[in-house]
Amino acid sequence: MDTDVVIAGAGPNGLMLASELRLAGVRPIVLEKLPERSTVPRANGLVGQVVRMLDRRGLYERLSATPGAPQPTPGFVFGAMPLRLELLEENPVYLLQVPQVRIEEVLQERALELGAEIRRGHELLGFTQDADGVTVSLSGPDGEYQLRTRYLVGADGAHSQTRKLAGIDFPGVTNDSMVSRTGSAAVPPEWVEDGLLKIPGYGAVPPFLHQRTERGLFVWAPFPGRLPGISTGEWDTPPDGEMTFEELQASADRVLGVHLPLAVPTGDGVRQLRRVVGGNSRLASRFRSGRVLLLGDAAHVHSAMGGPGLNLGLQDAVNLGWKLAADVQGWASPGLLDTYESERRPVGERVVMQTQAQSALIAPGNEVTALRKLFGEFLTDADNVQRIANLMSGADIRYGAGEHPLVGRWAPDLQVGDVPLTELMRSGRPLLVDLTPSGTFSGTRVPEQIEVHAAPGEQPIALLIRPDGYVAWAAEQDGDAERGGLRDALEQWFQPRPLTSATR
Repeated sequence: MDTDVVIAGAGPNGLMLASELRLAGVRPIVLEKLPERSTVPRANGLVGQVVRMLDRRGLYERLSATPGAPQPTPGFVFGAMPLRLELLEENPVYLLQVPQVRIEEVLQERALELGAEIRRGHELLGFTQDADGVTVSLSGPDGEYQLRTRYLVGADGAHSQTRKLAGIDFPGVTNDSMVSRTGSAAVPPEWVEDGLLKIPGYGAVPPFLHQRTERGLFVWAPFPGRLPGISTGEWDTPPDGEMTFEELQASADRVLGVHLPLAVPTGDGVRQLRRVVGGNSRLASRFRSGRVLLLGDAAHVHSAMGGPGLNLGLQDAVNLGWKLAADVQGWASPGLLDTYESERRPVGERVVMQTQAQSALIAPGNEVTALRKLFGEFLTDADNVQRIANLMSGADIRYGAGEHPLVGRWAPDLQVGDVPLTELMRSGRPLLVDLTPSGTFSGTRVPEQIEVHAAPGEQPIALLIRPDGYVAWAAEQDGDAERGGLRDALEQWFQPRPLTSATR
């Protein structure tokens, strides 16, 4: 084999997968048809559990350029309606405002630090697969060539060549009714007061949050350290030709119903001016075809409402990485790799569902206005806010079920002696954490890839935590049944490598 895994696509998801594979000791080659990283503005940040996941890989401070752990945001929106997160005792919504260009830069640096190989200017032409691996045909700067690999992963976006060559259907719907316009634009500075854009004749507009009117959608985005931006959404027919700044101005005025003087911003930075017509909501019929797998936008596309894209795609990568490594290295339990699809495809379905629901709530019309009024009443109840917040952030994910309520869920932020669990998870290895007074579970014979940490804690609990941060087993007291449950979980997820009783 030339390499263990070939990843088609060097966007955030492909780069994250490469890092996860390297943490597990697997050799990936990342292929990207573009000769250089794109500087075209795309996503403007990260929303949801992915922010905490990146912290558990030691990447949050590098991306945020601020010390300390991430903190939940006090407010957000759902379908351009205020989501009062201050009502919640446990707020799961985390935000990290950083442009995709920077996200890709940091993830590329990390992948290279860990020893991944990235080949830019190399394009996937085709592949054949057999029981032992995949032969990938490529075009590079020096001509066409082939690579032999155990697995091929398509992280090559919504128009994925990998998905098409694998013959995987991409069913869904295309909606051509909405026209989105985005551009770098400055507002009158005297209209900004107490962090709000106060528009005469309209009212106060908070930054970064969608505003729905009967005529369309409006967003004011005063990015710190970057050129400010304005975005609109309208249900109209776009004009012909390239978009102009005057078109953005006219759209903003139509949506708001009053004139908002816009100016071309001064200063350095990437300037954008673009128009997007319509959108897609699609989900691959399957995420795997033999030794070929799909990741991120290659597997699912949806509206950008609420910013779920990178939350979904990067967590795909963390879920797939350790399972693929287990298969390559020979310690995967039977059917482990198939759980990538069985766990992540339902999550993709829910993201498609909730973004379609948000799109319906921002549409024009008196009926939608009435629906928003009713929905707004629901969002005054803390239980409903919690449900929506969990849905948008991914905090409602549960992989399977178990007797303990933590099984299948995101591991809580525990203190293990003097070390936070977040730091222990930066190795990307599975963990057995024993905080019970007796420490009995830490003496269990475990596969050698598992790190064992024992330290009596304030919360007497023992957890078996998968590399992606989800709990495979949990117990709060010692006993034969609990020890049997641990052995069953070890066999389910981490066999058949030889066992060791060494505690680290």
